[in-house]
Amino acid sequence: MKSARARLRDMMAQGQPVVAPFVYDGLTAKLAQAAGFAAVYMTGFGTAAARGFPDLGLLTLSEMADNVRTVTGAVDVPVICDADTGYGNPINVWRTVREYEDAGAAALHIEDQVWPKRCGFMAGKQVVPIETMLAKVRAAVDARRDPAMVIIARTDALAPMGWAETERRARAYRAAGADLIFVDGIVTRQDLERYTGVLGDLPLLYNGQLLPLPELMRFPLKLIIHTGTLFAAYARLRDAYKELKELGVVAGGAGFELLPDFARLMGAEEVLERQTRYRDGSES
Repeated sequence: MKSARARLRDMMAQGQPVVAPFVYDGLTAKLAQAAGFAAVYMTGFGTAAARGFPDLGLLTLSEMADNVRTVTGAVDVPVICDADTGYGNPINVWRTVREYEDAGAAALHIEDQVWPKRCGFMAGKQVVPIETMLAKVRAAVDARRDPAMVIIARTDALAPMGWAETERRARAYRAAGADLIFVDGIVTRQDLERYTGVLGDLPLLYNGQLLPLPELMRFPLKLIIHTGTLFAAYARLRDAYKELKELGVVAGGAGFELLPDFARLMGAEEVLERQTRYRDGSES
C-alpha cells in the first residue's frame, strides 16, 4: 500500500485540485475523512484556537508537531500541515521538517513572514528578505528523508508588497526546490484570477472559500485548503452555547441519539473488540 505522501502526490498529478478542509484535532479530522475527503489540512489558526490562542505565532514547534501526530494518527488520508515560518532560521527549519515527517505529515508549508507571524488574512503582515526565505526553502527540501514528502513555500508578500514582488518570490521559491507555491491573502475573485493567470505555470495552492468548490475546481490549482468548515464549526458552537445559556436548550434537538454514530466514528467498536480479545487471552 502506498504511503500517504505518495498518495497525495498521485492525487495532485491527476489534473483536478485536491481539496483538503481545515481540521485541528482528531475529531475534526475523522469527520472530514468520514465525509469523503481524500486529504485534510491541519490549520495553524485552528490549532492555536483549540489551545485558546490567536494565530499570532504563540505556539511552539513541539506543540504543533504534537498536533500533527494527533491528526495523522486519527485518519488514513494524507495530512497537509501548517508549519508557520519553520520556527527559526534554516537549521530550525531543518528540524521542523524532520519533526513533522516523523509525526506523519504528508506535506507542510513554511512562510516568509517575519516572526512572530500572524494569520495570513490579518492586516499588518511583514515579510523577511527573499534571500532569508530562499535559505529556508533549501533547508526544508534538504531535510526531508522521504522524497515523497511535499514541501510547500508560502509567500505573504501580496498585502505588504504587491503582485510584482509576490510573483518574484513565488518563482524564486519554486526554483529553490519547493513542490508547491502558496500565495496567501487572496481575498477577491480578481485576486484569484490574477494568481492563477500570472503564476498558472507553477504548481499552486489556494487557501480560502471565495467560490463554491465546483467553480474553484476549474482553476489551475494543485491543492485547495478550504476554510469554510472551521468558521462553520465556530459559528455553530458559539450559537449553541448562547442558546443553552439564554434559552436553556440547544436548538435542533441533537442529543444522546447521536451517541452510537459518534462512538462509531471514534472507533469504539474496534477498541471494544480488541479489549474482549485480550481479556479472553485469544490471539485471533
